[in-house]
Amino acid sequence: GLGRKVVAVIGDGAITAGMAFEALNHAGDVHKDMLVVLNDNEMSISENVGALNNHLARLMSGKLYTTIREGGKKVLAGLPPVKELAKRAEEHLKGMVVPGTLFEEFGFNYIGPIDGHDIEALVETLRNMRNLKGPQLLHVKTKKGKGYEPAEKDPIGYHGVPKFNPDDCALPKSAGGKPTFSAIFGQWLCDMAARDEKLVGITPAMREGSGLVKFSQQYPDRYFDVAIAEQHAVTFAAGLAISGQKPVVAIYSSFLQRAYDQLIHDVALQELPVLFAIDRAGLVGADGPTHQGAFDISFLRTVPNMVVMTPSDENECRQMLYTGYLCDRPAAVRYPRGSGTGIQVESEMQALALGKGRIIREREGREGKGIAILTFGTLLQQAKAAAEALDATLVDMRFVKPMDEALVLALAASHDQFVTLEDNAIMGGAGSAVNELLMRARQCRPVLNLGLPDRFIEQGTQEEIYALLGLDAAGIQASIEAWLTA
Repeated sequence: GLGRKVVAVIGDGAITAGMAFEALNHAGDVHKDMLVVLNDNEMSISENVGALNNHLARLMSGKLYTTIREGGKKVLAGLPPVKELAKRAEEHLKGMVVPGTLFEEFGFNYIGPIDGHDIEALVETLRNMRNLKGPQLLHVKTKKGKGYEPAEKDPIGYHGVPKFNPDDCALPKSAGGKPTFSAIFGQWLCDMAARDEKLVGITPAMREGSGLVKFSQQYPDRYFDVAIAEQHAVTFAAGLAISGQKPVVAIYSSFLQRAYDQLIHDVALQELPVLFAIDRAGLVGADGPTHQGAFDISFLRTVPNMVVMTPSDENECRQMLYTGYLCDRPAAVRYPRGSGTGIQVESEMQALALGKGRIIREREGREGKGIAILTFGTLLQQAKAAAEALDATLVDMRFVKPMDEALVLALAASHDQFVTLEDNAIMGGAGSAVNELLMRARQCRPVLNLGLPDRFIEQGTQEEIYALLGLDAAGIQASIEAWLTA
């Protein structure tokens, strides 16, 4: 009998995104009964930043404001001419002290803030709000990690956790050992900033995840966290590039999807020197289907003016970041979540020749023409065993765009079968670029494209999922052998 009610719950990290404002604007205009619950724990992943958050944080004055407003109304209610004046004064007062003004401008009735951990009060408030007409916004204050002291003290550290024993009151220490690609990027950014004062670093609220902590401490004036607003991050970078700065945008592969229009329209179209350091490319493990970096090679290689690089190890990652930084046009380096290979990283920086691959292993056999395995990215390491077992030529292609066409065509002259390998969707990916080139050059031959299948990839550790998809060393070898005998 009560009928259905529409309730949307949004966090303070997400309310800063453009889509939230588009929806608020629409909802205020439609003016149907609906409730938006803003869960405000003052944390997205890094600490929240931005004027809107400062506005939301000015909450202590709320009680004062309510008292003044109610008292003022009673006093002035009897005097008609003053009513309008009181209303205007009230709005000025509100603007000074209460976050509700913003939402009321959108046509929402703002209520709050209330303590989200006081369940009885919360239930009572929601019950009272059921019958209110029109768009309502309830502002709820909560504490991230509430009820578990270590998480309350370190909300950033406990944002995404591995398996751990809650009784230990501490997260397991990582085994140390090999540096992560994020750390390699963070170190390169600090080294490059020391060389070039035009460098600026930009992140959409991913300081910790993208390895920017050290840079943000060493170069606070050149570090910009624009909050969870990827589209703005990219256009902001374009604006800085136009004014002579050298922006580096540190962004997850899956989050760059949100800013594709800005990448095309504001950066690539104007051929601006913006470097995209794309973290979490390929499979992300515990972060699951929403965060898989499955599409960036496919969507970047279609964009004119782009340079797209796929390092196979940490040292290549460092040198490619340097290469992209110097190439004076839009460039992207995509690298995976997690540890590198443990290879020695050269502190000396050397720009790579644009669009040139390198042969890792030459085929030894002389009979027939044999197989060439072309790898894009860190799966090169997994392909080594297959190359040995099958006596195949193994190539680290390095560049998706511009591709080393001369190398591919030279290999076509001396090999009769090709295998391409990437941790990106097979559809439209780097392997597709090789196919296109062979077709265009009339070098028709069998090509096996290995990569991510045409489905959303489920959650699991990186190791589990690579094995499941046949992209670990054994799986790659088995796939090629099965294809050869098919």
